[in-house]
Amino acid sequence: MLFTKRKVKSQRPDPVATSDVVVAMEPPPSTVAEPPRQPRAAEALPPAPQIQSGPTIPLEEAGATLTIDCGAVVANWRTLGRRAAPADCAAVVKADAYGCGLEPLATALAAAGCETFFVAHVAEARRLRATLPNAVIYVLNGMVPGTAHLFAEINARPVIGNLGELAEWDAFRTVQGWSGGAALHFDTGMNRLGLGPEEAPGLAARMAAMPNHGITLVMSHFACADEPDHPLNQKQISDFRDIRVMFRGIPASLANSSGIFLDAAAHFDLVRPGIALYGSNPTTRDNPMRPVVELKARLLQARLVPSGISVGYGATWTARRTSRIAIVSIGYADGYSRPIGGADGRPGGEAVVHGTRCPIVGRVSMDLIAVDITGLRKDVQRGDWITLLGDGIGVDEMAGWARTISYDVLTRLGRRFHRVWKT
Repeated sequence: MLFTKRKVKSQRPDPVATSDVVVAMEPPPSTVAEPPRQPRAAEALPPAPQIQSGPTIPLEEAGATLTIDCGAVVANWRTLGRRAAPADCAAVVKADAYGCGLEPLATALAAAGCETFFVAHVAEARRLRATLPNAVIYVLNGMVPGTAHLFAEINARPVIGNLGELAEWDAFRTVQGWSGGAALHFDTGMNRLGLGPEEAPGLAARMAAMPNHGITLVMSHFACADEPDHPLNQKQISDFRDIRVMFRGIPASLANSSGIFLDAAAHFDLVRPGIALYGSNPTTRDNPMRPVVELKARLLQARLVPSGISVGYGATWTARRTSRIAIVSIGYADGYSRPIGGADGRPGGEAVVHGTRCPIVGRVSMDLIAVDITGLRKDVQRGDWITLLGDGIGVDEMAGWARTISYDVLTRLGRRFHRVWKT
């Protein structure tokens, strides 16, 4: 079992200055003490829960291994930051850092200089705060009613998207004397979460009359930034510019990963890359991002299948010649999508076996796939590692085979892997 240990500043105003926090590659279940329900501004944050670095199992017990390159994530963040400069560059680490491991990647990004992070839920913010005591953390999905105190307990900032939510947050801050920040989210075309643009003038006037309003960010979200020529992009930039002018002195944020690759007018004061950090292409050109994940699975058995004989459930793929088929230890229970399997008349995805791309044939089952290695010149052995991601296969290519998007590929990667985070 691999452990790393570091010192984390204590959040308690007591004589103990530091506490040892253990990051485990094979962690025990995390336990979190029940926090106080209504903290006062002067109260300390609750004790940090034990950090869990993502699901992993011992290598000898795993059918597949997932390697995450923390250095590549940092390099991608720096690439995005240079493109967006002079705007600041945050990092979106929701959904366990898009399935790649919240704690290791947030730690690496913070060490590289990232100061602002976005998650979706307050539970994710709690995990992140245990890892980064001093980071600015925004919670994109805002507050569930009656949960303002949870944000205060961990000093996280809700992204507020409606007037009822804002009224509840303001009331909490007034009653409890809490001085923590929050973001205002305006909908400029996504029609999902967000305040209406027509509400901006009244809110701006209110903020101007309240010097301690606590609003630390004004933001919106692109709907079509991955389509650079879509007319909604320029409309959203223009509409958000009009909103931003009303909130002078408050930083503004609009651009996601693809938005960073629109013109500089989209950058404002803070950009919020997510999927591009993890290696997916945020542009319609060659991918400027470094690959981050490598997925390999064990070869369990190689067998000869005569011409005219089918492979797998439903007999959807039939050998047209005597074929060598490798059975590999991964399946849809691990997030390896069913549509990747090839069928008669429809090619599927590919795997890399000893440096050669080979087709996935037959249906992907829960725990197994079949790979046609007939054209492979090298011998294979039981226990060999077969590459599903890496060696030239990227998340976008796999997403195409699965008829989905790279976000879906990454966040589905399973809990039965041995995981390795490398710098």
